[in-house]
Amino acid sequence: MADPQRARKMADRIKQIIARRLEKGIRDPRLGFVTITDVQVTGDLQHASVFFTVYGTDEERQDSAAALKSATGMLRTEVGKNITARLTPSLEFFLDAVPENAAHIEGLLREAKDRDASNHELASSADYAGDADPYRHDDEDA
Repeated sequence: MADPQRARKMADRIKQIIARRLEKGIRDPRLGFVTITDVQVTGDLQHASVFFTVYGTDEERQDSAAALKSATGMLRTEVGKNITARLTPSLEFFLDAVPENAAHIEGLLREAKDRDASNHELASSADYAGDADPYRHDDEDA
């Protein structure tokens, strides 16, 4: 098992290599506006999981995922040329759901804010169920 620090450095290097290669362009019309968000390398440096996002519709995301899957061999060759490791890790691409998760969380926060505002309005116009001050005071005894 390799040093976790070395695995992290290799993951960062693979991310840079793949992003640079995608910036140059791949001759696949299915490939859309792809951003590499993260790369995770296994402890034995044999496998790299590449996470990406695509700007566009669900169809464009699926097309870009297919384009990256078909370009995996070429991208692995590019990674092998640019890293200093005995073995080139295999690459696997995963669609990262960060934008969808962020939109979902923003919707939940907006809904919570609206509920807080409606509860605050109800609380400001509410009356006490019993006496306003239910506690007994010493000056009432006299």
